[in-house]
Amino acid sequence: MPTMSKWSVSIQAEGDRLVELDEVVALADAVAPLEGIASGVGAMAYGAQIVVEAESSDQAVEAAMAAFAAAVETANLPVWPMTRAEVIGEDGSEFDD
Repeated sequence: MPTMSKWSVSIQAEGDRLVELDEVVALADAVAPLEGIASGVGAMAYGAQIVVEAESSDQAVEAAMAAFAAAVETANLPVWPMTRAEVIGEDGSEFDD
């Protein structure tokens, strides 16, 4: 039976305008249940680092992207293309997608 591991996934989405403080606060609130933090104030991008459980780094990225998209919708942010995803396993190993 495959074992689930915890993965910390950082995702960034880039857009066409500066992100406001209240938008990042809303994103932070939306990712808080996922042990998440948000970033992007004053940048042309917003992002979050969240924790998911998955069997592999690939599955972790898929799960995190879905959770991130839901958080973006909850925070009422513009839907921008996800441009970066970085995964760190609970053992500290890193993966870039």
